[in-house]
Amino acid sequence: MTSSESVAVLAAAIEQCAKEPIHTPGSIQPQGFMLVLQPGTFTVLQASDNLSHWLGVGAQQVLGQALGSLLAEGGSLLSQLAALADGDKHPVHAGDVRFSYAAQRTFAVMAHSHDGVVFAEFEPASDVAGAYGHLYPFVRTFVGQTQEMGDLTELCQLAVQEIKRITGFGRVKAYRFDTDGNGWVLAEQADPGYPSFLGLWFPAADIPAQARELYVANRIRVIEDANYRPSALVPPLNPLTGRPLDMSHAALRSVSPVHLQYMRNMGTLASMSLSIVVRGRLWGLVSCHNQAPRAVGFQARMACELLGSVLSLQIEARETDANTQRLLGLRQSIVRMLSAMADRDSVPEGLKALPDTLIGFAGAQGAAVYSESSCELFGTTPGTDQVEALALWLSSRSLGTQQVFHSDNVGRDIPELPRLAESIAGVLAVAISELHNHYLVWFRVEQRRTVTWAGRPEKEWAGGTVLNPRSSFEQWQETVSGHCRAWEPMIIEGALELRMAVLGIVLRKAEEVAQLARDLKKSNKELEAFSYSVSHDLRAPLRHIVGYAELLNDFERSNLSERGLRFLEHIGESARFAGTLVDNLLSFSQMGRSALRLSDVDLGALVDATRRELAPDYAGREVAWQIEPLPRVIADAAFIHLALRNLLANAIKYTRDRAPAVIRIGAQQQGAEVIVYVKDNGVGFDMAYAGKLFGVFQRLHRMEEFEGTGIGLASVRRIIERHEGRVWAEGVLGEGATFYFALPKRD
Repeated sequence: MTSSESVAVLAAAIEQCAKEPIHTPGSIQPQGFMLVLQPGTFTVLQASDNLSHWLGVGAQQVLGQALGSLLAEGGSLLSQLAALADGDKHPVHAGDVRFSYAAQRTFAVMAHSHDGVVFAEFEPASDVAGAYGHLYPFVRTFVGQTQEMGDLTELCQLAVQEIKRITGFGRVKAYRFDTDGNGWVLAEQADPGYPSFLGLWFPAADIPAQARELYVANRIRVIEDANYRPSALVPPLNPLTGRPLDMSHAALRSVSPVHLQYMRNMGTLASMSLSIVVRGRLWGLVSCHNQAPRAVGFQARMACELLGSVLSLQIEARETDANTQRLLGLRQSIVRMLSAMADRDSVPEGLKALPDTLIGFAGAQGAAVYSESSCELFGTTPGTDQVEALALWLSSRSLGTQQVFHSDNVGRDIPELPRLAESIAGVLAVAISELHNHYLVWFRVEQRRTVTWAGRPEKEWAGGTVLNPRSSFEQWQETVSGHCRAWEPMIIEGALELRMAVLGIVLRKAEEVAQLARDLKKSNKELEAFSYSVSHDLRAPLRHIVGYAELLNDFERSNLSERGLRFLEHIGESARFAGTLVDNLLSFSQMGRSALRLSDVDLGALVDATRRELAPDYAGREVAWQIEPLPRVIADAAFIHLALRNLLANAIKYTRDRAPAVIRIGAQQQGAEVIVYVKDNGVGFDMAYAGKLFGVFQRLHRMEEFEGTGIGLASVRRIIERHEGRVWAEGVLGEGATFYFALPKRD
């Protein structure tokens, strides 16, 4: 078998182990016996096959009989069973009874209701009053001392001491689970001769997922002898459902053979586990071991279960207090950052004012505020190029809907960006825009550490789909690299809270901008109306000036001096220029007022027609036209014709000193756009002033050099933007310019 095949088979065996139905073993441990009863009538539905050992009667003989008919003494048991609430899963002591088959023996009954039946578990009775009198002082002392414990380690140490005193186990240890499910032993009490596990780690694989679920559901489990022979239920299936019986809460429930072998490998023949459950999750375990078989009476079990519950509550109270303080600090940081953002024009500007607060908020070493137009870095971070690559990766994961991404090992979780792990180990990112790739990102550096395991953590393959439990618990060290300190759930929740607050600020600022836009739109409409009115009213007087100047020149030319004729010529030229300017202003104002009439426009035919119109402007010049095939678009033909006329007229104008003048017109499709360009080899322009090109009355050359009103390119921009498109230009001074406009493709 090849190495890869071995890995695959081992993975399959681990998966098979994880599916073991440990909650339906179909058998019990033999230190007691079990009767499964029908609710209401308490008729025996199933019985453990070790009944013959305890009562001298076979399991088949009691099936179908009412429990009351089997009892010699203990009739009050039936009323106790009747009082069980439906679904009361936690076993309770329902009393002591004697059976008619073995009247000389008294049995304590632990009962609970689950899976549609009543479980009655019987074990030899003991002196209940004496046992409770012995155990009560231990429990009272423990409850009183928990208030005096300073930290969780001291609290757990007190718990293991008291549980060891109650049970007499040779070794009792308490460990807590990390976010990966590995257990760290933080308290221990052991007799001489027992190996110490204090400070060691147990791998998560020691406790499969289904076992962890059972630890939460049933908080105590006892195995009195790891070499026991299980007693099967008769019949094997629940007669009411036809399925295996769910024994999750039964004290006598049999356990996995793999776990029993694990115990024997550890040198343990008896064990008891108490679950530490905090806010519904398995926080840790108190685990008791003994090198020889050991019985644990139900009174001791109930006392330990109570101690376990008190321990869980104490841990929860301490964590809640610590979390409250941490949450208060997080929200104070959020308030400071929001205040800074609200006082400035943008989110990045606000956060730039408080870099230490931003970084400290997440307990990070660095942070980034990324938008599509900027990337602000603070503290220890990757380079800008890597942050941009991370933002692109985050956008590909649709983080805007997932809201948050976090990793304590970017080399493992983001293999697409191998360079990212060279400078940092952990990332926490939240999207701060529903539409754009804008992110807040925090970074943590690598926290290399050495972990001492209680034996090598790997599973051992026994062949087929069978796994052997770990056989060695000798200390084994492993150096863990590539990881940062894990992102705490509260930090992640705080980041999401900050995200929502930032979105609120962005929304408020967007509303302010929208109001300004509405005001500006209103002002633009008023300005358009004013410019339309003025330009319309000025056309006639300017034409009169031109006309009268021409008449004066015709009729009075002989009476005027050479100087007067020159003045008269200047008046005519100025009036004609003013008339052209007024005509262009009128056209420009009409562009914002006229409705678009969309139709199928042949750009090639439009360019040819425009060239013919402009032929007089380049008559006698050497102009090389390079016209590529042009597509058809859905647009307003008249407006697009005007835009092309302005661009071609400019190309002709600004190449007047070139021989030949080369003017190239082409188009290309990119995504959902059609991009048209007009390129020339004329005087060009400095790209530092590219932002001024499309403004009204903006000129990059002196009027004495090139005539014009400064409205042509502004008209082009307005026309294209009316079509929901965009315009831009590129140029090199002295070498030429290229003007682009993009139109959305429409069906």
